[in-house]
Formats: sequence, C-alpha cells, structure tokens
Amino acid sequence: MAKVWKFDDNIDTDIIIAARYLNTSDPKILATHVMEDRDADFSKKVKDGDIIVAGENFGCGSSREHAPIALKAAGISCVIAKSFARIFYRNSFNTGLLILECKDADEISEGDDLDIDINKGIITNNTTNKTYKFEAIPEFMQELIKAGGLINYAKTKLN
Repeated sequence: MAKVWKFDDNIDTDIIIAARYLNTSDPKILATHVMEDRDADFSKKVKDGDIIVAGENFGCGSSREHAPIALKAAGISCVIAKSFARIFYRNSFNTGLLILECKDADEISEGDDLDIDINKGIITNNTTNKTYKFEAIPEFMQELIKAGGLINYAKTKLN
C-alpha cells in the first residue's frame, strides 16, 4: 500500500528538482529539495514507498538525470502518469525509478492508497476499490528496475 501525491500536466524537470540544486549529484541532498517549487514541504511529507500520480508529459524539460534520482531518493516508489517525456522515461529506468503509463491516472486522487502488480499490469486503488491497467513494461526494463538501475544491472552482468 502506498499513498498518492497528485500533480497536474507538464511537470517539468525544473519543478522536480530546480536547476539551482544541480551543483550536486548526491541523492540525499537532492531528495531534500524534490518538488519544492511546487510544494515547499513536499520532501518533509513524503514517505518511503509513496507514489506520484500526474497527468500528461511528466518529466518534460531538460534531460537531467537528477530528476528521477531526486524522486527515488525522496522515497517515491513509482510515478504513474498519463504520459512521460521520452528522455525522462529512459532516465527513470536507467536510475531504477519505476514509472507507469496509465490513461486513467486522472481518476486517482491525492491521498488514495494504491497497490501495483507489475506482472499483471494492474493498479488497485484500495480507497475506491477501482482497478486500472497500465502499459506493459518490457522484461528488460523490469530487470533494470529490480537491479536498481542500469549501472547496477551492468555490474551484475559483469560479475
């Protein structure tokens, strides 16, 4: 079970982690500033395992890897959105952040409690008793998530 934090369309990477914090790549520091230009206390309220649900084009803007790193370090276990910017999509898998495209994301509300079954492709909203399907994640991309990202995945293959 995971709590939902709801955001709208076109959440760009500068909203996720503002450019003024790009002088570090330390995930712990980035986590303290995640989403602060949208909600100054977000990093203090979010808990490990929480989920962000958003509209269209999540992660648009620059190609900074800091954005998915900051979300993951803050405890976000998954981002569910109607669609993702392509570079953010790839950076998320490369850094081990699970993201799911769900056309019904707008039916999920802030504070809802969700369960995700990656193998079945189903999101269960325990608050409303509704279920939603998401786009299948290719097996290789699931392996990246399980490994914690591309670098960890490559390390396991080299050993």
